[in-house]
This record gives sequence, C-alpha cells and structure tokens, in this order.
Amino acid sequence: MAQDGIRLVNVFTHQGQGGNPCPIVIDAAALQDEDMRAIAARYGHESGFVRPPSGTDSDFTFRFWVPRHEMEMCGHATIGALWCLATAGRLDAEQMRIETRSGPVTGYVENRSSENPSVEISQPVGKVVDLPREQEDDVLATLRISRDDLLGLPIQNAVTSRVKTLIPMKSVAHLQALTTDMALTEKCCESIASTGLYPYAVADRAERRFEARQFPKSSGYPEDAATGIAAAALAFGLLKNDLVPRDSGRITILQGRAMNALSEIRVRIGFADGRPVGCLLGGEVMPADDHAA
Repeated sequence: MAQDGIRLVNVFTHQGQGGNPCPIVIDAAALQDEDMRAIAARYGHESGFVRPPSGTDSDFTFRFWVPRHEMEMCGHATIGALWCLATAGRLDAEQMRIETRSGPVTGYVENRSSENPSVEISQPVGKVVDLPREQEDDVLATLRISRDDLLGLPIQNAVTSRVKTLIPMKSVAHLQALTTDMALTEKCCESIASTGLYPYAVADRAERRFEARQFPKSSGYPEDAATGIAAAALAFGLLKNDLVPRDSGRITILQGRAMNALSEIRVRIGFADGRPVGCLLGGEVMPADDHAA
C-alpha cells in the first residue's frame, strides 16, 4: 500500500506484464474534488475513488479523475477498485451494484477471497454511428493518414459509457506507425463530439483478436495503455461491421504495444433473441510496485 491510502495496480495486464497503471483509494469518503484531482495529477494516471452509496440502490459510489478533470466512467479504474476491495476483504457478495456519473454498473467478482480475484463489469449495449465524410477527413488529417491506410470500413463514433471514435486501420503495422499531437487530437475530438480516437486493426479475425490504440481528448497525456470503455465500444463496432460473430464468445483487444506496455482487454457481448443487450468487460489485475509518486 502506497502512502495516503492509495494503492497502485496495473489493470488489463497481458501475460503478467503491461496493463494500465491506476491509483485506487478504497476509503475516499473524506476526499474533496481537488484532493482527488491532485492524486490523479500526482500519479499522472486515471484514478479511482470508492465512496459510500448515495442511496439503497447501490453498494458503492465510484468516482474517476484524470489530471485535468473528472470522468463520468472509467473501465479499468472500476475493475481495479473492485479488485482492491476484494483483496482487502471488503466485498460480501460476488455481485456489486456501483453508482457512477455515467449510470449504474454491475460488478461481478469471482474468487473474491483469493489473492487474485477475477473481475468483470457490465456495460450497456453500444451505439455505433458512421461519421460523415467531412468529419472523417478531420480525423484522417489529425492522424496524418489517408484513406489508403484504412481497412475499407467507415470511421465511426461508438459509445457504451463515453463516445470513442473507431478508426479501422489496414493492418497492425499501420496502427503502430501512427503518431499524434495532443492539441490536434483535442481539437478534432471536440469537433466530432468524441472523448478519444481509437484506431484499431485486425490481428487474428478467427481468434477474435484485435489491436488498438487510444489517443484521449484531454486527459493530460497523449496515449493510454489500456482503455476498457473504448474496448467495449469497439466490440459493438466490430459487431456492426461483421468482424465478429453474433454470439457471446470472448473478444480480445490488445492495446499499449507502442508504449511498451502491452495490455489485454476482454469483452463478451450478451444477446437476447438475437439482439445485443450489453456486454461484460474484464481483464487481469496485478499490484504495481509500491512507490511514492
């Protein structure tokens, strides 16, 4: 445990490495907004804060901050916080109701009494909308690429909790060659009503394995090693574009390769009467080396 009751974990690790570092405070009831923002700024990462529920419909309230502002929802911080609660012996059931500013989330924690519990969280059914040509051109200019670099599918805005812009790259090599400018990314995202650019590529279609990168709108850093909410949105984009079958088989999103922090995010889409009704988002969590930020 690091100082000030902050625990640093890596969420969405791949083969015991990588993942997205995430500071978690499981007793954050006394923290003010500026306290939470300052913790995120000190660590330089999206951070999760566990507070008492506001009513009887939830077990916890989770809040999320990046160095510059509060976020309505953060997938990896939610998973990291549930993992920390479980390993601290603070969960009395395998299913938890969580209040977030983007709406209710259900957490599912298996083996909660072990040193390595398994965590998945719910996300609502995704909405996917093709961008008009003018907005597509803006995205291409921001990433300094042309339509020849794309797979031949539309650029789309997709959302489960936060809008992400899905950009279908022709190959993993094309994806990893991308470079961005934070100011241009923020301007582009503002103009297309997105919270981040999420270019992706097919790694192994038969295995439902894809790679992606996340360039956030205004988080205070240029790229994320793992972005659960973006991966959930991507899963519904893959479904709409017929890149995955219409069943609940696991979709694997690898992210963070360009940052030397390869991460693995797992998504399972749920169906009822042949229609998607939501998804479960999960991945591995590991404690990071304790250190003072």
